[in-house]
Amino acid sequence: MSKTIDYYHFLISPWSYVAIDRFNKLVTKHGATVNYKPIAVMPTFEKTGGVPPGQRHPSRQRFRMDELKRWSSWLDIPMNHTPAFFPVDCSLASKMVLAAGNDNQNAGGLSDAMLTAVWRDEKDVSDEATIIDVANACGLDGQALITTAKSDSLTEQFESVTNEAHEGDVFGSPTYVYNGEIFWGQDRLDFLDRALAA
Repeated sequence: MSKTIDYYHFLISPWSYVAIDRFNKLVTKHGATVNYKPIAVMPTFEKTGGVPPGQRHPSRQRFRMDELKRWSSWLDIPMNHTPAFFPVDCSLASKMVLAAGNDNQNAGGLSDAMLTAVWRDEKDVSDEATIIDVANACGLDGQALITTAKSDSLTEQFESVTNEAHEGDVFGSPTYVYNGEIFWGQDRLDFLDRALAA
């Protein structure tokens, strides 16, 4: 029986970044198919009652940073906890992922590479030359992808995927939806694993 996961995420989410390896192993373990669905950051915060990290109370900001350090250390994941280019507008990068096709290899590889560019490599995923290079490094045609990403159809698709997420009660990143059940956060991967195994 086919197992399909809808994966909604921000391409600048640190929590999506620290989940990459474990999520990919889980997908391989269960032979699952993933629909990679990057969504718009600010509209998601605005429509679902969230607050961007920089606007949160200092106590919440401190705890977020503590948690990032704990998780990246625990999982032995290289990470710049205060990257040079965060936050930035990742809309064009998100549309490139959608343009790469809805599959585990191309879209998945590019999505992972964009997150890694931000949180490990100190790169600016709002910069066109940078994201073209990231795509090329994934074995894709970065220039062709960015041209497609700038089209009206991809802008409409990005808006549609974001609205779809909101209508499905998605409010943060990463969010994995399987069989109609929402698993929000990289610390819910164990529950997703159990659901896939059931």
